[in-house]
Amino acid sequence: MDDGDLPRPKGDAASKLAGEDLAPYSQHELDERVALLKTEIARVEAHSNKAAAHKAAADALFGGKAS
Repeated sequence: MDDGDLPRPKGDAASKLAGEDLAPYSQHELDERVALLKTEIARVEAHSNKAAAHKAAADALFGGKAS
């Protein structure tokens, strides 16, 4: 198993964001945060799709098993 396939530690950036208290933020700051997070989600999804396509191409070339 590659290191990239291992679960992330609980202290990763997403876990820290999920545990952050949002009470101190204004509505405007929360709206900005949502926009930034949506942009980050799109970036991660694009990377995931690219990685899946790369894996599918390698599997097709080398006869790997579908997963």
